[in-house]
Amino acid sequence: MDSLASHTVASLQALLTSRGYKGSHAARLLRSYHGRGGEIDWEALRLPVGFREELLERVPAFTSMVVQRQVAEDGTTKLLLRLEDGRKVEAVMMTDHRLDRVAGCLSSQAGCAMGCDFCATAQGGLERNLTTGEIVEQFLRLRAEALALGRQLRTLVFMGMGEPMHNLDNVIPALHRIAPNELGSIGWRQVTVSTVGIVPGIDRLASEGLRVNLAVSLHAPDDATRIRILPTSRRYGVGEILEAADRYMAMSGLPAIVQYCMLRDVNDSPDQARLLARLLQGRRMHVNLISYNPTGPGLSGFAYQACPVERMEAFMEVLRSERVVAHFRRPRGRDIAAACGQLRAEDAAS
Repeated sequence: MDSLASHTVASLQALLTSRGYKGSHAARLLRSYHGRGGEIDWEALRLPVGFREELLERVPAFTSMVVQRQVAEDGTTKLLLRLEDGRKVEAVMMTDHRLDRVAGCLSSQAGCAMGCDFCATAQGGLERNLTTGEIVEQFLRLRAEALALGRQLRTLVFMGMGEPMHNLDNVIPALHRIAPNELGSIGWRQVTVSTVGIVPGIDRLASEGLRVNLAVSLHAPDDATRIRILPTSRRYGVGEILEAADRYMAMSGLPAIVQYCMLRDVNDSPDQARLLARLLQGRRMHVNLISYNPTGPGLSGFAYQACPVERMEAFMEVLRSERVVAHFRRPRGRDIAAACGQLRAEDAAS
């Protein structure tokens, strides 16, 4: 069954008129639904008698259900959602240094096929793509969490479970629900789509002209190290991925973000920092250095460890000395199962 989150104004108009109601109700209803995090102000809408009951019988507000909710000391809130077919996905709300806003992280797939060795999601493999409605429902859940705190959900990243570029048929329509002022009103530039480096996906996203931010989870400056930690990266080398990012930046006018998860004694040496800096020379890219949240042995059996702070700082200093813009991404939710796939894995094991 489709929820309201799967509908555009046009598709809901068609449904309403087929039931004998005015199609003009669709836009007002969906604006209320998206703006209030899945809640609808029925009294303010003043709709015909019987409209609410008939609509929600055919098109419920949600088809997913929150089955676990964890809140960390830093305010990070992680939701485990059970989908209509029983599969489970995660969505995360992250607090900001400003008390009036939060950020959100969405999943695009149930599971993931990319096999990143340090990621908990990889251990369960890919179950299926999420529908457009299932993606938008995560956004609405996080908006509701923010509103309950008196805050605004201001930015979103597609950096949860799954590879967004493998599900663009549903991710792109979801973006059209979430970003424009007509419905979600987040804004295109407030959304980031992350990829491990699926070159055709980057090019397709560029062809859509949406001007969302692009993040590339590079995690290594050389193909040999990258293949060790991301075995599926054999298909697209580091150079090909950066060239695709160049094409995206030329289209969007926005700098690309290089995500780099620091793994102790794997990708954190000064030589690797210098190589990364050389790769990025002349490119308008920002590097996010990420502190690893250990998830236990990966698919290879190797248990990755977090990089010591002083080693991360030395890595960053090398980048900055080469005039590469680099920042630490502040660790979030370490006292809960905040790393991608952890809560889902714990739930499956319980």
